[in-house]
Amino acid sequence: MGLFGDLKGKAQGLIRGNEQAIKDGIGKAGDFVDSKTGGKYTSHVDKVQNGASTFVDKNADGTPNEAPAGQVVPPEKAP
Repeated sequence: MGLFGDLKGKAQGLIRGNEQAIKDGIGKAGDFVDSKTGGKYTSHVDKVQNGASTFVDKNADGTPNEAPAGQVVPPEKAP
C-alpha cells in the first residue's frame, strides 16, 4: 500500500468512533464563518458542511471511499 493509502487508512481510523465530535466541529466552524461574514455566504457554507459530514459518514466504517463530488482536487502538473 502506498503513502496515500497509508494516510487514508490512518484518517479513517481517526474518524471511526469520533464521528459526532467531528460533525459538531464542522457545524461550529460553519457557524463561525457565517458569523464573521454576516451570513453572506450561508448557502456555500452549508454545502461545504453537508459535504464534509457526508465524507465523515462514508469513511467512518473503514471502507475505502472517495471524497464527495466537487471536493476532489486534481494533482498539480509538474513544471
